[in-house]
Amino acid sequence: MSSSFTTLLSSLPALAEAAVHGGAEGGAHAAPPAKHEVSAKAQSFFSDSHHWAAFLTNSVFVAALVTVIFLWFFRSAMKKPTLIPGKRQNLVELIVDFLYNQVANIVGPKVAISAFPLLATIFIYVTISNWVGLLPGVGTIGFTHHSSGLAGLFATSHIETPLLRPATADMNLTFGLAFCALISWFYITIREVGLGGFLAHTFTPPSMIKGGLRAGLFIIFIMVGIIEIISIAFRPMTLSLRLYGNVFAGENLLHTAGSLVHTGYAAVDFLSSVIIPIPFYFLEILVGVLQGMVFALLCAVFIKLSTGHDEGHEAEEHAHH
Repeated sequence: MSSSFTTLLSSLPALAEAAVHGGAEGGAHAAPPAKHEVSAKAQSFFSDSHHWAAFLTNSVFVAALVTVIFLWFFRSAMKKPTLIPGKRQNLVELIVDFLYNQVANIVGPKVAISAFPLLATIFIYVTISNWVGLLPGVGTIGFTHHSSGLAGLFATSHIETPLLRPATADMNLTFGLAFCALISWFYITIREVGLGGFLAHTFTPPSMIKGGLRAGLFIIFIMVGIIEIISIAFRPMTLSLRLYGNVFAGENLLHTAGSLVHTGYAAVDFLSSVIIPIPFYFLEILVGVLQGMVFALLCAVFIKLSTGHDEGHEAEEHAHH
């Protein structure tokens, strides 16, 4: 994601030449600006002839890397917990305690036991994946056919296949997360209220409505239930598109900000590519957290809506007894 990192590496020879010749000749023969385009899809490390390995893309590589780091950190921090926690154990306990309280406040203490592993994993994984896309070299170091030998295997200019791409910039991963969240939502819902309770909640009026009014509203609620089922089917697409669109837009924003100035003077171009994107990096750090929070929050709300509809009726019965 960092265009300034690429500019630094590719401009070192030009900086040395400018120091000898004063930079005047470099300004007179300015090279055409390089294109900083971001591919809308993940790119495979292998050619089309290797169909069996086409799944190994730069986004899949980063997704696996984030997963390994994620599991290693949490398992190593909690492998031998102590009464007086160390720094890593203290950090993990702080994160888990904070997230669990937030989940319990949304879905309730009873459902939080089942929903917390899903929601906490989604939030942490999406946030880390988004932040990995801000590291220097992500999207700006990779493979090219413009050079041969080692330079073609590890290049910083004319890149055709970046070595690293944010995992959440791949529609396959965001849709996979959303689909897994939908399956987990359905499992938690059926476990808490049963299939009959889910259908009754979706297609029948609330239990507080009695008598002839309840019978008259049945047709309306059946139509509303059909619309609700359609909206549930579209949840994976809306969740995945929201996350993918924001991350991909952030990639393009940083690349564009880092390549706005092309004067032909390597020093000026390098300083511009470093200074201009700085405000956008702080924005993307915030966006990375917000997107993980929004994804997990929407999943929590979906679980709450499908499992908490009988709380008022249970409270009424409890007060009656």
